[in-house]
Amino acid sequence: MYFWHALPPLWWELAYPDFLVERRARMARVIHAAWQELTGSSIDPEPPIPSIPDLIAGGESEAVEFKSTLRTNLHTGQADDRIELSVLRTIAGFLNANGGTLLIGVADDGELLGLDSDGFPNEDKMGLHLANLIKGRIGDVFLPYVHPHFEDYDGRRVLVVRCERGPKAAFVKDGINQRFFVRGGNTTVELTGVSVTDYAKQRFG
Repeated sequence: MYFWHALPPLWWELAYPDFLVERRARMARVIHAAWQELTGSSIDPEPPIPSIPDLIAGGESEAVEFKSTLRTNLHTGQADDRIELSVLRTIAGFLNANGGTLLIGVADDGELLGLDSDGFPNEDKMGLHLANLIKGRIGDVFLPYVHPHFEDYDGRRVLVVRCERGPKAAFVKDGINQRFFVRGGNTTVELTGVSVTDYAKQRFG
């Protein structure tokens, strides 16, 4: 919808002259895409989205991370806020960097675990729980940039969370604190103090 309506991210926050500049460029892209489709001359196809086997085979990286569960601590068998925070920090790290894919139901070493341990009655409830976590602790403005879906692989169900580059700095609420995470190699690291300002200025302008 954003593409076909030629709307920039957070368009409602832009000054009107800036909005016009941004929208003109996006309108040109819409016209160009339509021309390519009409003439059959498309030269910029979207790259294929990697499959779960490919992601697991490649291991964790700057753009891929695995989580065993969404909310359950496998050592205690109970829901644990620290597990949810771990998921949210990864999503925020992807939003604050160049995007990436989080696989929930896969152990750090690539072992396929599935989603049963989280104990949700159905996938709709699990997806809603994730959306509410993002909305409540990162911000609803980021929901259009996070794309979760469920897939089967080798007899197990996996929650695939594909994240785009975020439109602005994403902070994670942790109690009274607002924490800032980025991807560093194959892990998510927290920045504090002036490092946050420097990174956000370089990344978001």
